[in-house]
Amino acid sequence: MTTEIVVFIVLFALVSGMGFVAARWRRPDSIDSLDEWGLGGRNFGSWITWFLVGGDLYTAYTFVAVPALVFGAGAMGFYAVPYTVIIYPLVFLVLCRLWSVSHVHGFVTPADFVRARFGSPMLALVIAITGLVATMPYIALQLVGIEAVLQSMGITGHWPIVVAFLILAAYTYQSGLRAPALIAFVKDTLIYVVILVAIIYIPVKLGGWDIVFDKAAEKFAATPAPGDGIILNAGNQLQYITLAFGSALALFLYPHSLTGVLAAKNRNVVKRNMSALPAYSLLLGLIALLGYMAIAAGTKPTVGENGKPIGNTIVPNLFDQMFPDWFTGVAFAAIAIGALVPAAIMSIAAANLFTRNIYREYINKQASDKQEAQVSKIVSLLVKVGAVLCILLLDPQFSIDLQLIGGVIMLQTLPAVALGLYTRWFHKGGLLIGWALGMAAGMWMLYTIPNPASGKLHFGGSAFSLSNLGFDTKMTIYAGILALAVNLIAAAIGTVALRALKVADGVDATKRDEYFADEGDPRVKDLDLTH
Repeated sequence: MTTEIVVFIVLFALVSGMGFVAARWRRPDSIDSLDEWGLGGRNFGSWITWFLVGGDLYTAYTFVAVPALVFGAGAMGFYAVPYTVIIYPLVFLVLCRLWSVSHVHGFVTPADFVRARFGSPMLALVIAITGLVATMPYIALQLVGIEAVLQSMGITGHWPIVVAFLILAAYTYQSGLRAPALIAFVKDTLIYVVILVAIIYIPVKLGGWDIVFDKAAEKFAATPAPGDGIILNAGNQLQYITLAFGSALALFLYPHSLTGVLAAKNRNVVKRNMSALPAYSLLLGLIALLGYMAIAAGTKPTVGENGKPIGNTIVPNLFDQMFPDWFTGVAFAAIAIGALVPAAIMSIAAANLFTRNIYREYINKQASDKQEAQVSKIVSLLVKVGAVLCILLLDPQFSIDLQLIGGVIMLQTLPAVALGLYTRWFHKGGLLIGWALGMAAGMWMLYTIPNPASGKLHFGGSAFSLSNLGFDTKMTIYAGILALAVNLIAAAIGTVALRALKVADGVDATKRDEYFADEGDPRVKDLDLTH
């Protein structure tokens, strides 16, 4: 155990040092602007962007939660694999255009685009608040990943997490987006090494893949739960499909996902990354298999102070059980470092949203670049403090529940952000109506979902039973997809009604065309959008 802790501390300290050094990496004359502090100068090339965006999307929580879900539910836990495959063709169309528009007009957040596109400060405020609300619990969940590792090493108490996030806060404040960009190289290299070793070493030690799958099948056959098993059944197939598709639609709507993309130096960097990022999906599939390996190895989760097992400790405990101490320390460090990259980017993205779409819009309309950067730095600190307080004051399960809600919440921004890039048909009032009704429908559906395993009556998952809508079936569907359907229908009806009533529609059509700026647009002919 001592060896594990020493290796963990050394690697964690090394990466923290890189975070501070990043302030001098590609340093401009001044870092006092959101373009420099919050977007790294908008000058990251293909390799840096690949590691940055990959490190942003595949978080420490992913590495512990996906295998834990496979351990507990079986095939249903693999939904994360197809959704990270289908997402890239979907977002290829959206993100390339969004990069061009943002590059031309200096947009830093998706709410910046919505503000200009629809001429509506209120709609932009709604999009900004939605992003902030959905991002906050996501940051707290990175703490859950670190905490799972610490618990597996026998370290109790919250002080190590507080220390880790104080370090994170310090180098993010100093270096901005350059810090996670530099650290992402180390984080992803460690993760790849650990997982590739695990999928070869652990099955060999257990006697082969056939034993791994046989043990998993035996476990699920002995449980009374109807939804688990190593293959899907008629009751959960629709939930699996809609959860994968809905998660794919939501992932790149998160502010931190867009922050990594907007930091790219040109449009082709975005294109290449959308083509290359599915390599992480292969890694995620291998990570998910750790859940079955834990079943075959007889791994048990750590029991918390409340006497209940902590599901997220399954992977750390498996590593502790199967690897020698020195390599276990490397694996634990990989997971913990995997929390630092996304947590830093998420806090920067949340700070940018507040600065651009709340502070500048409603508090100081004449804010200088330096003032914007300073406000973002301070807000990024406050966001991290809020994340730590979520862990210190609330049950970590509450953060997990909030993140579950986060996907449903972020989907409600799709009509304004993603569809707004390609059509100006929607009325700003119709989009507000659609957002409100979609959000209400999503919250109602999540409220009705129980979780018998944990004894929760409400917000117990995302699998909404179609029987609640009067259908005679046991099938379930992802609540976010139904909520998005409500949003789109309401936005369409609201748009038709408001246009019939001749309600003013923000900026006029000619002005709005400016926000379609693309690589073929003559207005951007002098910009390097293709190389």
